[in-house]
Amino acid sequence: MSTTLSIRRPDDWHLHLRDGAMLEGVLPETARHFARAIIMPNLVPPVVTGDDAAAYRDRIMAALPEGMSFEPLMTLYLTEATDPADVAAAHAAGLIHAVKLYPAGATTNSASGVRDLARVTPVLEKMAEIGLPLCIHGEVTSPEVDIFDREQVFLETVLDPLRRRIPDLKVTLEHITTSQGIDYVAGASGDIAGTITTHHLMINRNHILVGGIRPHYYCLPVAKRSTHQQALRKAAISGNPRFFLGTDSAPHTDPNKESACGCAGVFSATNTLSCLAHVFEEEGALDKLEGFASLFGPARYGLPPNDVRITLEKRDTPVAYPPKVETGAGPVTLFDPGHPLHWHVLD
Repeated sequence: MSTTLSIRRPDDWHLHLRDGAMLEGVLPETARHFARAIIMPNLVPPVVTGDDAAAYRDRIMAALPEGMSFEPLMTLYLTEATDPADVAAAHAAGLIHAVKLYPAGATTNSASGVRDLARVTPVLEKMAEIGLPLCIHGEVTSPEVDIFDREQVFLETVLDPLRRRIPDLKVTLEHITTSQGIDYVAGASGDIAGTITTHHLMINRNHILVGGIRPHYYCLPVAKRSTHQQALRKAAISGNPRFFLGTDSAPHTDPNKESACGCAGVFSATNTLSCLAHVFEEEGALDKLEGFASLFGPARYGLPPNDVRITLEKRDTPVAYPPKVETGAGPVTLFDPGHPLHWHVLD
C-alpha cells in the first residue's frame, strides 16, 4: 500500500463555525485543510434572511487569519415565517447555496425550526423551482419516539411524503446515521443525496456509553449500533456520488459539554482528514477517498472541484494533534478516534 496519497483539496458540506470568539478560534482549524464549507445557520439568533447571511459571511471572512484561503458557502435557517422571495433573491445573488430545515427542538439552537411543514410549502416550492437545495436534519422530535429510532421514523413519516408532494425539490439528508437512511438515499428516485460525518464512521453507541458516559462523543443524531456504522462505512467507500463528506463539526466549550445536561456536538475539524484516511485504509479503499471528500460534494452543489491538491503521508510516528483547541470562548475538546492517527496532512 502506498504511503502517500494525493487528492484535490476537500470541502466540508456541513460545518458549524458559531460566532464571535468561538468563530475566531475554530475557523482556522477548518481553513487549514478545507477550501469551502456549507455553513450552518443555527446561531442565536439564527440566520434567516439574505441580509443575515451576508452579515454572517462578512464576520467569517473578517475572522479568517491572513494567508489562509477559505470560502464560506452560506445557508438560511428555514422558519415558518421565511419569505420565499427573500430566499430566491439571496440565491439569485449567489449569496446562499442551500436552506436548512431543522425540525423544531431536534438539536442545538433549533427552537426556531419548523413545526408544521405545511406552513413552509411555498418556500419549498420556490426552492424546487429555482433548484436551491434543502439540507435536512432528518429526525422527528415526538417524545414517544425513541431517540435511536428518530431518523428512521423521519424517513417514513416526513421525508418520503415531502418528496412525493414536491418531487422536484433537491434534498440533502445530512449526517445520516442509519442503514435505513443509507438505503433510502441510495435507492430513491429523484434528486437526493446524503452527507456522512467523520465521527459516525469511527464510533457507534458503545463508544458513548460503555465504561462510562463520554460526553465528547454525544451528538445529534446520536451514534447508533455498530451495524449502522458499518453501513455508513460501506456507503462512504462505495464510490456512489450521492454520498459525500459533511463533518458536522460542532464546537462547544468543555463546560457546556461536561455538564449535567451536556450539549450535542463533536468537534472534528482539526483531524478529519487523518481520520478519514485511517477509515478508508481500514476498508481497503484509499482510492475512493478523493471522491467522497473532494469530488462528489462540489458536483452536488454545482461547483467545480478545487484545483489545488493536498498530500497525505502515512508515517510510523502518529500525528500529534492537540487534545483541545483553545478559543476565546473557552477550550474545545477535539474528537478522539480512540487510537493513534498515522496519516499526516502535508503543508
